[in-house]
Amino acid sequence: MAKVFVITGPSGVGKGTLIAELLGRVPGLELSVSATTRPPRSGEVDGRDYHFLDREEFDRRAQKGEFLEHATYSGHRYGTLRSEVDRRLPEGVSVVLEIEVQGARQVRAAMPESAQVFIAPPTPESLRERLIGRGTDSPEQIDERLRTAEIELAAAEEFQHVVVNDEIQRAADELERIVRGELEGVPYT
Repeated sequence: MAKVFVITGPSGVGKGTLIAELLGRVPGLELSVSATTRPPRSGEVDGRDYHFLDREEFDRRAQKGEFLEHATYSGHRYGTLRSEVDRRLPEGVSVVLEIEVQGARQVRAAMPESAQVFIAPPTPESLRERLIGRGTDSPEQIDERLRTAEIELAAAEEFQHVVVNDEIQRAADELERIVRGELEGVPYT
């Protein structure tokens, strides 16, 4: 049975790395490509990394109800187009959503059957180090992301599953067990 997996957590916690590992380990999973109003980073490709939309197009689609979830994060809009999920589930393909906490709450309300996983850093200090080490954000953007992360970390208890990304392979193993358990109808605890 196809399922929606919501994977969330603060920016810089390693969601993308863990999801890439998961997709390589579990057949029948596909990553939903999110839409955003932020400009592409170096090497990002429209339709592969994100659907890059200008603010007017994003707002038009939101007003038409084309998003399963959408939120503003660090001054930019992000969202999951319903079409990214609706076209896959009937084909038996499970969908992974890499989204922020605000969006995860919206998906939970719209699709309570979705499996929700919160990725947490081992410590708040490690999150700062990861954001700096990424080299994609200015010091001001890093500070803003860390302020948001404080609020998001407090929300971890809302989620069915919490995976601490202290070591990539261990965290990927745990995430894989969670996903396989959900797909087999035997939730991992």
